[in-house]
Amino acid sequence: MPSKSLLRKRKISSRIQVQKKDGNYIYAENYGIWLKDDKGKVYRAIGVIKNITESKLAIENIAESERKYRSFIQNLHGIALQLDENFVPVFLNGAVEEITGYSEEEFMSGIKWKDIIHPDDLSLVLKGEEKIRNSSSSDYEEIEFRIKHRDGRIKWVNEIYQKIQREDVKPEFYQGTIYDVTERKETEKFLENIETARKQEIHHRIKNNLQVISSLLDLQVEKFNNRGCIEDSEILEAFKESQDRVISMALIHEELYKGGVLDTLNFSSYVKKLTKNLFQTYRLGNASTSLNMNLEENISLDMDTAIPLGIIINELVSNALKYAFVDRDKGEIRITLCVEESRECKDNKAGNNDEGLKGTSFILTVSDNGIGMPESFDLENPDGLGIQLITTLVDQLEGEIELKRDNGTEFTIRFTVV
Repeated sequence: MPSKSLLRKRKISSRIQVQKKDGNYIYAENYGIWLKDDKGKVYRAIGVIKNITESKLAIENIAESERKYRSFIQNLHGIALQLDENFVPVFLNGAVEEITGYSEEEFMSGIKWKDIIHPDDLSLVLKGEEKIRNSSSSDYEEIEFRIKHRDGRIKWVNEIYQKIQREDVKPEFYQGTIYDVTERKETEKFLENIETARKQEIHHRIKNNLQVISSLLDLQVEKFNNRGCIEDSEILEAFKESQDRVISMALIHEELYKGGVLDTLNFSSYVKKLTKNLFQTYRLGNASTSLNMNLEENISLDMDTAIPLGIIINELVSNALKYAFVDRDKGEIRITLCVEESRECKDNKAGNNDEGLKGTSFILTVSDNGIGMPESFDLENPDGLGIQLITTLVDQLEGEIELKRDNGTEFTIRFTVV
């Protein structure tokens, strides 16, 4: 029998669980009304019972999803964000204040996200935004950049975002995450510094070892000098040439050790030091031999190119100093190194940077106004070890060598740095 309070109501509404014949339960909603006689006494009830199992389970699933989402956001160590079509944040949640120093409300009310991006990285961020904006698909874009924390610290963040295409006429928007990667970046920098120090130490040791070899060769020359029968012989000359080649390699490792970049060196600067050393060694008697260099600035070469090219210059300049000006009071040696597209290299104004020189052809010219090469000299089948070494190294560089005999001697070498 229904309770008195229930009978006083006009309508009946309740939710119940009903056990089915197979033993399973369903959720049902009961709607009905009381039928009363003239005296107001209930004599019957009519209504319907509706199965609401699916809708109830759907509501429970939504509630569970919301619970999981709240848990995810609350425990997210990064920032979840949504951006409008202009990449302005419309939603920020997660570790916003921990990473930036500003609250979500501040970003929504006044602080602009781009204002905290490090000025040096802003163009990189804008370039990434333009790339994904122009993409025709829902691509991801990942970028790492620096931001300025509220307390003045510089922090590194990793941002991953995706363009979301709408099916309606509304503009697309973007969503993604931002994580603090400062610790990883600092660790990478620390390891990079260790690697730089290690490479510096390697170059320093190689340079020292080569200088020891040069000193040993010098001691050997002194030993032979004390023997009259060997004085001024080819043996002494061979020792001296070997010493010069060792020094040319030692100078490269010295430049790499002193420079900030340990895999490439400023080759123009190296050539100046190498030729200065050769002139100090081979300037004979009162002969006034001048050096005219026209080297394109900021040419950076790696060791695989710099070492053979350095030995080639060493051989050509030392040969000119030894043989080109015999019985002459004065002479001139000219060295030109430039990009092939600007052969004149006028006033060293080419100003190419490292990036622009990759995959570029170069021209090295070493010439003198001396007595010239004898007519019997054959560049294809040289007799001297020095010229043989030069042609072998040019082949190693996959370059070409050309000899001109007009008004002295001119060697031109073309090679490409890939």
